[in-house]
Amino acid sequence: MRIRPATAAELPALRAIERAAGSPYRELGMAEIADDEPPALDVLERFRRAGRAWVAADDDARPLAYLIAEPVDGALHVEQVSVHPDFAHRRIGRALLAHAAEHAREEGLSHLTLTTFTEVPWNAPYYTRLGFRTLAEAELTPGLRRIRATEAEHGLDRWPRVCMRRP
Repeated sequence: MRIRPATAAELPALRAIERAAGSPYRELGMAEIADDEPPALDVLERFRRAGRAWVAADDDARPLAYLIAEPVDGALHVEQVSVHPDFAHRRIGRALLAHAAEHAREEGLSHLTLTTFTEVPWNAPYYTRLGFRTLAEAELTPGLRRIRATEAEHGLDRWPRVCMRRP
């Protein structure tokens, strides 16, 4: 597996990875999440052009997973990290997050942040194992508050969510 910047030609494949990665949510009674549309091509292209869209690719250069991120209040905020379920449990998500952390260091950003579901095993419990900690409400930066407000507008607060941070 190799982590590298996503190419423009791969953006449709990233959407397919996202759709597949959403399917396990159905088993948790979260069909709305499973059926949610992946980021649009123009959104993915914006991350790609900014140099903040990476793929984990197999030996044939085929994307198996991806991560997109953007700076938010001095941290690199992980907007999305998705691994195709056929390649789950191989530490690919962990490798993508490590790559993003290195990129954040190079950009002078102090932390990684993300928002996630608390009761989904491959969400908050997983990120806790990787060194992320849940932020208290008083610790949320203005940018994280805006992200959470947007998520709430999209109905994501139907299930418990948190902001997390890792140095």
